[in-house]
Amino acid sequence: MDIQQIKEYLPHRYPFLLVDRVIECEPMIRLLAIKNVTFNEPFFQGHFPGLPIMPGVLIIEAMAQTTGLLAGESAPDVLGKGKTYYLVGLDDVRFKRPVVPGDQLKLEARYVKHKRNIWQFECRAEVEGELVASAKIMCAAAEQNS
Repeated sequence: MDIQQIKEYLPHRYPFLLVDRVIECEPMIRLLAIKNVTFNEPFFQGHFPGLPIMPGVLIIEAMAQTTGLLAGESAPDVLGKGKTYYLVGLDDVRFKRPVVPGDQLKLEARYVKHKRNIWQFECRAEVEGELVASAKIMCAAAEQNS
């Protein structure tokens, strides 16, 4: 899935679209995506001058966007195009090392379960095979308000 296909599922746009490409997708199982982290990201101007580090909340957001893509591919009639997908819960969030310009963030979302419109996923973010963050993420879909 390239950036144009990603934009069909996610309402986010620059500078808040944090997934560049989907490299693997097994609906109802897992999705693997990438985010290329460059020095030109707007948040690096203030986080932190002289020591650019990707904010942890944006790593979580990138993982949440990855869950949105997996959910959309898994249940397009319920969670696909035309729906807004909300982050509703985070558990067991852990950060292991900083993400810096030049890193390629690999984002993995694994489907756990869903009940009604609440979907649960286990997520990981890695750089060069090293874990940088993990979280259990819950999201819900709703009709998109134009």
